[in-house]
Amino acid sequence: MAGNLHMIVCVCRRISDREIARHARAGLSFDEIQFELGVATQCGCCESCARDVVAQCSPSRPVAALHNAVAAHTIAGTGPAL
Repeated sequence: MAGNLHMIVCVCRRISDREIARHARAGLSFDEIQFELGVATQCGCCESCARDVVAQCSPSRPVAALHNAVAAHTIAGTGPAL
């Protein structure tokens, strides 16, 4: 079930793309999500990926686009190493 998969974006704080997306869809900005969840507050390696997740979560973006953007970071080597 590919729809149930999620990826840890912030390894330091164990924050998944789903958690970030849920907060973004609730209308929070990246700065608000960073404060609320602590994403990108430790080593900072996940900031670019986390910002992309927030950007992809506008109401007109399908969930598949979110997963494709996160996967692109991982493949390019800019996402967290698992």
